[in-house]
Amino acid sequence: MDKDEVRLWLRFTTVYKVGPRKQLALLARFGTPEAALVAKEAELAEVLAPTVLRAWLEIDHSQLEATLEQTLAWQLEEGNTLISLADAAYPQRLLDLPDAPTLIYVKGRLDLLSTPALSIVGSRSASPQGIENAEQFAQCFSAAGLTVVSGLAAGIDAAAHRGGLAAAGSTIAVVGTGLDRVYPASNRELAHCIAEQGTIISELALGSPPKAEHFPRRNRMIAALGLGCLVVEASVGSGSLITAKQAADIGREVLAIPGSIHSPLARGCHLLIKQGAKLVESSEDVLSELAWDSPQGASVPKRASKSSPFLQNMGFDPVDIETLSQRSGLTTDRLSAMLLTLELEGCIVALPGSRYQRVA
Repeated sequence: MDKDEVRLWLRFTTVYKVGPRKQLALLARFGTPEAALVAKEAELAEVLAPTVLRAWLEIDHSQLEATLEQTLAWQLEEGNTLISLADAAYPQRLLDLPDAPTLIYVKGRLDLLSTPALSIVGSRSASPQGIENAEQFAQCFSAAGLTVVSGLAAGIDAAAHRGGLAAAGSTIAVVGTGLDRVYPASNRELAHCIAEQGTIISELALGSPPKAEHFPRRNRMIAALGLGCLVVEASVGSGSLITAKQAADIGREVLAIPGSIHSPLARGCHLLIKQGAKLVESSEDVLSELAWDSPQGASVPKRASKSSPFLQNMGFDPVDIETLSQRSGLTTDRLSAMLLTLELEGCIVALPGSRYQRVA
């Protein structure tokens, strides 16, 4: 976009109280942002409520100029792009949303916005097993040619992005801040990798902080960009379930990985499955549900271990060493040595409270 176009779209999209639904309504009524901006007050009143109309008419032009200069400077940086609803590069899957964003900030590869994708979401406080599942599944989907979409949060999101970057499909991160910020800060290095090899997008103006109300807006974009939405781990009150509902509402497939009946992080997935989500045990389950061809070697890798009988006896739920001693008949000294070996092999992880969990 040139300076005049950026000014036009910023003026159209940055008015307080005039969100995407109202912006789309204005476009439906007047055809273009320019026509809406010069429309008469009586005409605007057909679309906007009085308080919203007042905000539209009383925009702070000094603030608009400051935002314009900041945005123009940002757009000049390598890899940064501003895309409007009228742009050919606008991701068409977002148009399935009743409140599709009309202006999108993009950092990284534009081509990924038009590639087939799968959304992966889940808990920020994920278990080691959930982290491993998310990363391995995402790598398989990326190897199969699907772009992995997630929200750059800690936990499942970050693991999904890492998996997506590990293969050809790459990844798209949809964030709940302006693109001149990274949230959470712990994902700064990951965000830089995504900007170089994948794509980061946001509908929020530069400088926008990580406010609570921004993340549901982010989540609807995650839901829309994928052919389906896979929930890896989620509690019953998780925002991931809202994303799954948003995906279902616009006709996307919803899939969920089950977990232990004792884990709070599995209950959200179990609820989704009860409500009709596809139960997922392998990457092939997802690819089959999407009618997507799986290239050879795209399945989730399985590890072999010399201690497989012990692992089978251990199960997949977290377990303490005393319980393992009772199940196996081994002394705690012998068990400690075996558990250390299995941990080094990557077959189990140590948890707080002297507990262990199988991850392979």
